[in-house]
Amino acid sequence: MPCKARLALLYSQFCSKDNVLILIDPDPDAIGSALALKRLLWHKVASASIGMVRKIRRLNNLTMVRLLHLPLLAVKRASLDKFDKFALVDSQPDHNELFQAVSFSAVIDHHPANTELTAPFSDVRPEFGSTSTIMTEYLRAAKIKPSKVLATTLLYGIKTDTRNFERHTLIQDIEAFRYLFPFADKNVLRKIEISDLSLKDLKLFHKAFERKHVVRDRIFVHLDEVPSADLLVEIAEFLLKIHDISWSIVSGVYEDNLIIVVRNDGYRKDAGKIVRLAFGALGAAGGHSAMARAEIPLSGLCDKIGKPNSVAIERFVRSSLSPFPKSKK
Repeated sequence: MPCKARLALLYSQFCSKDNVLILIDPDPDAIGSALALKRLLWHKVASASIGMVRKIRRLNNLTMVRLLHLPLLAVKRASLDKFDKFALVDSQPDHNELFQAVSFSAVIDHHPANTELTAPFSDVRPEFGSTSTIMTEYLRAAKIKPSKVLATTLLYGIKTDTRNFERHTLIQDIEAFRYLFPFADKNVLRKIEISDLSLKDLKLFHKAFERKHVVRDRIFVHLDEVPSADLLVEIAEFLLKIHDISWSIVSGVYEDNLIIVVRNDGYRKDAGKIVRLAFGALGAAGGHSAMARAEIPLSGLCDKIGKPNSVAIERFVRSSLSPFPKSKK
């Protein structure tokens, strides 16, 4: 479907009296995409707000929100009654418990769909490197020139989800980047990109080095309780830099959930499929060919591993992914 037709169908889901909440799990791609949808709905609805289902803890993202003064709200289930319509970007309803409680008018995403979507409007394109690319197409179809703030957030969303075009990238991602680049604030973008770690985060890296376990071309690390799930991503991507390592699997416990982050070099691999096969029956699991994630409630692990202590969890993750599970024919 041409983008102008998609845009018209998207607009048809809303009216001038609607108070719209755009829900996100706040990573850079989600934040940029939500800001783009908020801009598209400007003067189309009574109000459009962006609601986060969890706090931002990653320093890059906190720096982006602070420097660009982004209008993001923390939302709980009780606060949903204030809104008439809901939209979801860079995610899908089965990715989060709060999302599952909402009836969405629109879902726009680039992750593969695990379940059938029931929203009146859905635009899911897993072949795209980022949802920010999709949203840039909508802006161009609407003939909206992005502001400096919007262009900077969308640009950063594309850069992060494609890992600077090193993974899962289409020509559309590159074209969106080229279009946005002249409008973005490069100085702010640079500051955001170098704001990776705090001094206390280095302790977790030290722990990861001490606990690493290598199986052929895979490196496993389990870190027990972690202050932020985003740190697992930072460590997984860092460990992938090691020579002869093609896969990094980093796990930790955050807010009573076992978080498993998987990264690979992207060469003839499918992390999303492997993670779904290994952990999909226990919690939310999925992703792309080079990056994937699983979130499993600790309460649901007891039948599998007994008491979920550090040793049992580490063995569970390693045994689930050594060797990688194969789909049943």
